[in-house]
Amino acid sequence: MNLFVAGLPYDLDDAELEEIFEKFGPVLSAKVSIDRATGKSRGFGFVKMQNAEDGKEAIELLNDIYLGKQRKPLVVKEADDKPGGGSGGGFSGGGGYGGGGNRGGGGYSGGGGYGGGGNRGGGGYSGGGGYSGGGGGGYRR
Repeated sequence: MNLFVAGLPYDLDDAELEEIFEKFGPVLSAKVSIDRATGKSRGFGFVKMQNAEDGKEAIELLNDIYLGKQRKPLVVKEADDKPGGGSGGGFSGGGGYGGGGNRGGGGYSGGGGYGGGGNRGGGGYSGGGGYSGGGGGGYRR
């Protein structure tokens, strides 16, 4: 069973994350998400438990507890499977109805891209940009 864990202390590493979850059963992998630009933890991670029963017990007992000096509780839940190898989102492309982009793209309405995209912001049928094309331009509402 794959678990998503949020609210992790920023100084927690993979080994410590595994140590927390191995109390509930065999852990196949434990990975804290690291920001590529800074090399620091992003405050969440993923744990793969060998048995679903062990994963469910970990969810029950670890959800809403506080680790260390954290001001926010842990959120432990079953991880969503990544569709199609984990790239993009929406119907096609990088998050959207057919558009996307590196920042802010995605979604049929509200800043995404019906047929646009761009690096920041992006098209959007209604909301933040044009009917087609990236960031501004096109058919505005």
